[in-house]
Amino acid sequence: MSQELTVINDLYSRTGTDPHELDDPDVAHLVINENHVLGMHAVPGLDVDAKELDDGVKVVVNLRSGTIVKKPVHLCFGMTPDRGVQRIIMDVTIESGAHISLLAHCVFPVAVDVQHIMDARLRVGENASYKYFEKHVHSPAGGVKVYPKALVEVGPGARFETEFELIEGRVGLIDIDYEATCQANSLLDMNARISGRADDYIKISETANLVGEYAKGVLTSKIAVRDNAKAEVYNKLTASAPFARGHVDCKEIVQDNGVATAVPVVDVHDPRAHITHEAAIGSVDNKQLETLMARGLSEDDAVETIINGLLSRS
Repeated sequence: MSQELTVINDLYSRTGTDPHELDDPDVAHLVINENHVLGMHAVPGLDVDAKELDDGVKVVVNLRSGTIVKKPVHLCFGMTPDRGVQRIIMDVTIESGAHISLLAHCVFPVAVDVQHIMDARLRVGENASYKYFEKHVHSPAGGVKVYPKALVEVGPGARFETEFELIEGRVGLIDIDYEATCQANSLLDMNARISGRADDYIKISETANLVGEYAKGVLTSKIAVRDNAKAEVYNKLTASAPFARGHVDCKEIVQDNGVATAVPVVDVHDPRAHITHEAAIGSVDNKQLETLMARGLSEDDAVETIINGLLSRS
């Protein structure tokens, strides 16, 4: 087995994903370890170019008009060493009427001092759709710093969905910075679910600008902080077009010495638009806690169950 294939198998085994899925000719994939491209495969209608730079990797993706990619595209961005900087520059264009779903695994299993920097520019064309599910595996030491930044253009009638989830390990530091502009009849849905422990630091800054008639946007953050972890959520939704609709939803659970801040901002410039927001910060619900403990769970297990429920996809 080649060294590259060994690394790919190791990265995928840590995510609970069968690496043999990459053998399917109908599954497009891109695997990057540190700043090196280990594997890449495209499918008809999907053009992918990954170029190694001196300080990172530039990835250009173009999905041609009308193309429907039936199976999720697999992306794996990993760092097998315990130290280093990974920089990914993404330039993505989804042409009109095209549809794609991507499953991204960001894997830093033994990180002591690792930085993952993602700088993306995305354009989703008219009546196209782009779904991006990002799953992170970090080391238990919390030695990861993650900086994802994206500028997104959502065309008329297009759909843009993102979902961020930490599935293993400690957060370390994460600083999400997304801004999207949504045209007429488009739909935007951004979700983040993160649990912080020890001295983890979580910062989320998401902005959606609904500039087209009947554009819709939802920004959802579900965060739990325990021990001495901190979380700051700044979500802004603006509506400057008739009949635009949107909602900002932030829920944070605070335990121990954790600190949480939520700043939902709604900004409406047309009387026919309607934007709502909801923010809730506090400890776990006592009634839920008592109910679970009455069923035989310890207090720690009951708290864990409630937090897992908050962070679930439902």
